[in-house]
Amino acid sequence: MIKRLKYSITALMLFLSLGLFAQRPEVEMADVMRSNGKIYVVVAILAIIFAVITIYLVSIDRKIGKLEKDSEK
Repeated sequence: MIKRLKYSITALMLFLSLGLFAQRPEVEMADVMRSNGKIYVVVAILAIIFAVITIYLVSIDRKIGKLEKDSEK
């Protein structure tokens, strides 16, 4: 029963995502940003944000691991 539910949810998500492909392939804002070179700024900022969040989560994981190790003693 659970497998059938998982497959149903997966199929539903796939069918819902098909609507995303129906959009216009030409996005004016992206074309303007690409022509001005601003798209690289946006990508760089997103990469920095992702890196900072990843570093923060790794440091929290290490601290929690250290606390768990200390509490076992």
